[in-house]
Amino acid sequence: MTGKERIIVFILAALNFTHILDFIIMVPLGNYLMDPVKGLNLTAFQFGLLVASYSVSAFFSGLIVALLIDRFDRKRSLILGYIGFLLATIACGLAPNFGLLLPSRILAGLFGGVLGAQVLSIVADLFTYERRGRAMGAVMSAFAVATVIGIPLSLYLTNIFNFNWHVPFLITGSVGLVLIPFMIRFLPRMTDHIKANENNARFDALLITMKIQIQRRALIFSCLLMLGHFLVIPFIPSYLEFNKGFTKEQIPLILLCGGLASFIAAIYFGRFSDKKGKLPVFTWSLLFSLALVWILTNMPDMQLGIALLFFAILFMVVTSRIVVAQAMISEVVPQEQRGSFMSVNGSVQQLGQGLASLAAGAIMYTDKVSHIMYHYDWVGYLSIAILLISLIIGRTIFVAIDRTEPAPPQLIKEIVE
Repeated sequence: MTGKERIIVFILAALNFTHILDFIIMVPLGNYLMDPVKGLNLTAFQFGLLVASYSVSAFFSGLIVALLIDRFDRKRSLILGYIGFLLATIACGLAPNFGLLLPSRILAGLFGGVLGAQVLSIVADLFTYERRGRAMGAVMSAFAVATVIGIPLSLYLTNIFNFNWHVPFLITGSVGLVLIPFMIRFLPRMTDHIKANENNARFDALLITMKIQIQRRALIFSCLLMLGHFLVIPFIPSYLEFNKGFTKEQIPLILLCGGLASFIAAIYFGRFSDKKGKLPVFTWSLLFSLALVWILTNMPDMQLGIALLFFAILFMVVTSRIVVAQAMISEVVPQEQRGSFMSVNGSVQQLGQGLASLAAGAIMYTDKVSHIMYHYDWVGYLSIAILLISLIIGRTIFVAIDRTEPAPPQLIKEIVE
């Protein structure tokens, strides 16, 4: 990468960090929100609804944006969406009860659904497929950084402020405001894709995607992958505390180890997949993750040291399969349609996450006194089944796309058409 490319990737990764932190912080905050004394005394279903509300609203906003996004400068769209997202995040931090927190999460999802697609589109436009794994890994390492630094620090500050769950949202919004001047200064205008879409009708973005078989199948694959992934993720901290006896002080340490492993995986496996092929790396990562999901949802009592090792491996495997999958998905569409397609892709991923949260919340139930969670193992079995289906579909889609050397333009055109 050139120096300018590194600056751009760093800014996009920082933006991704705040965007992802706002979303995933809901997972460890489940312990606090479900607390009957200092929280909101939420049930498993109410908590699942909070998580799902963000994802479902992001699904609809992503579809709407897909109709328009390739007609505008990607930089301007990204900045406007980010400002709206930050205002909604601050509103979450100021919400005093479930009734106001829920609409604030919906508003955050409406703007958040725009951001992920724009970041991925910018990366895909700036970097060729053969260099994209490394760039995508660097930008998506924000997930790992959010886990390594953001979540433990947010929980630490939450504990300092007398278990005040509002704190993480207010801090995230404040950090995001600092990024806006840097986005305006360093991100390049990106308008090359506009001319190719000037003569297209407004609904062409969705219609073209629905007409092209490989793009339809890629969206189904993307939705199923996130559905299988997110069935078990939101309830991990609550399960560890209420079912396995880990304390609120130990859970940030577990997430810290997992985040460190995710960071390594995002960087290393992104580069490794550029050299060895993205499809093989994805396949083995997903297959290995199936055993880990079974262990997680049927977890025996274990010492803290063993738990740290287990979650480090789990987060590493999960991150590698997601990073590599995103790099493959971005190649099923030409540059002039990439913004709209990635918006649709981001939308179906959010839909998968929302459905997963609702399904898990409906399958599981909690004891009103002890808050012990039941049927987490059922959720794990469903996750394994859906991930296997996504693997089968993914291998039929990407076998013709995956490569480690530059492909002739005519071959790329034939594949995406």
